[in-house]
Amino acid sequence: MLDYELEQLSCGARLIAGIDEAGRGPLAGPVVVAGVIMPLDDLIEGVDDSKKLSAKKRDVLYDLIIKKALDVQVAVIDNVTIDEINILNATKKGMLQCINGFENVDVALIDAVKINAKVPTVSIVHGDALSYSIASASIVAKVTRDRMMMEYDRLYPQYNFAKHKGYGTKYHIEQLQKYGPCPIHRKTFIGHFVKL
Repeated sequence: MLDYELEQLSCGARLIAGIDEAGRGPLAGPVVVAGVIMPLDDLIEGVDDSKKLSAKKRDVLYDLIIKKALDVQVAVIDNVTIDEINILNATKKGMLQCINGFENVDVALIDAVKINAKVPTVSIVHGDALSYSIASASIVAKVTRDRMMMEYDRLYPQYNFAKHKGYGTKYHIEQLQKYGPCPIHRKTFIGHFVKL
């Protein structure tokens, strides 16, 4: 999982960021983007694409990543903005916020998305499974978003956000149709389930 990082190191880069998002697909809640610059001489065992890890394992790795990272940036783009500018542009906005938030960065490895930024970027399809830096960012993004959805679950218990995290499960759609949308639902995502 270090091939892309080693390639950048061989080109003279030293501070290599990994950037990934969580929450592009859900019907509710924000999209969360994380950017991390990890030391490459002191790897954390078990770092992988966040989707392949259990919630418990992600939580353990999250704490290790936060502790070891040279820099961590997190951007939260809310559902209102997603509805205004669409999910792809919201994701790009969050990625740029992370890159601009770094004190120093030489290059950013990004999961799948192409953006123009102040530093060179490398878009890697399935990057969260191929790059240690992007996988680390995917864990930070996923854990951050899941924790936010747990908070939203307390505010809007009828939807059971703690269980499905806002994704379009059968249960979520049934609750949405029963209670109508709440303030964190993405209007542009739910139109064919409920009348707005």
